[in-house]
Amino acid sequence: MMEDVMTTNDAAERLGFVHCFEPGSDPARPPLLLLHGTGGDEADLLPLGRATAPGAALLSPRGRVLENGMPRFFRRLAEGVFDEADVVRRAGELAGFVAEARAAYGLPAPVALGFSNGANIAAAALMLHPEALAGAVLIRSMVPLARPPAADLAGRPVLILSGAFDPIVPAENARALAEMLAGEGARVEHRILPTGHGLGQADLALARDWLAARRA
Repeated sequence: MMEDVMTTNDAAERLGFVHCFEPGSDPARPPLLLLHGTGGDEADLLPLGRATAPGAALLSPRGRVLENGMPRFFRRLAEGVFDEADVVRRAGELAGFVAEARAAYGLPAPVALGFSNGANIAAAALMLHPEALAGAVLIRSMVPLARPPAADLAGRPVLILSGAFDPIVPAENARALAEMLAGEGARVEHRILPTGHGLGQADLALARDWLAARRA
């Protein structure tokens, strides 16, 4: 219901990101941090969050970087070529937002659910600020940093959903990300779907089942 969705200028001013927050009704479910793709906004993934984790609290920020007027979570130099200094900076900002939102809304560490650019900043946050996230669902994600620092991801659950025919994310890049996270101790499940870069029903079903298994 609309009264359960919070998107307020004063909250955005306090927490640093324009965002939506929906309180949860199922305390057994960890909150979801919803991270949109290029051109999305804070409302973009709310329906996906509701469908994949009914009853979970939803925290959905808008990316603060603009590319030709389209919100993103970090700068890129070209398709698939990231400004890694900006990735590091923006991952830190996102981790700070999560910490402040947890205090403001009384939340435990969230599981990130990110698509494309949102999945990439979630992967970067896992590598650089592992304390910020309880796990992640990374849909059409790429390696965000060529040489990330060592991170303690022992037991951290991660689901990566890649597209076999994705024209943006090379298959070897997605595999490299899975291996990189697993190498730091994360419990990685990598599924390759017969699809391209867009979100589909198979992504929803796999994410829903994976998140259901993470209920307390």
